[in-house]
Amino acid sequence: MTGPDGLSRCAWVGDDDEYRRYHDEEWGVPLHGDRALFEKMALEGFQAGLSWITILRKRPGFREAFAGFDPVRVARFDERDVERLLADAGIVRNRDKIEATISNAVLVRDMVDGELDELMWSFAPAGPRWGAPAPPRWGRSPR
Repeated sequence: MTGPDGLSRCAWVGDDDEYRRYHDEEWGVPLHGDRALFEKMALEGFQAGLSWITILRKRPGFREAFAGFDPVRVARFDERDVERLLADAGIVRNRDKIEATISNAVLVRDMVDGELDELMWSFAPAGPRWGAPAPPRWGRSPR
């Protein structure tokens, strides 16, 4: 699909500005670093049963509510924090997803620096899938 700016994009982008920005700047770009991967893992968990655009629009609220997705800080969240998060309209208010994010923060906090990155990328294919040529961003790391 060709956007109003003349650039080709996947059809799922539609005409939504946030999806367009996500597609152009984030989608398909390898993500590294424990904190960045913890955020992505948490947001993917919150996305279950919802559309990704819902999560993208709420991402600033999630970042504020979950201490910038700092696993050390989130691992210290307690029942008062769970109640605070359940009252926060800026995020998806689901107790199970909130508690899972806090539990995952404990696990990430207890990992050796870089271990989450290594674990997550151990499941990635060696190169582009389906034999397609690599997109121009393939291999570019935001590190």
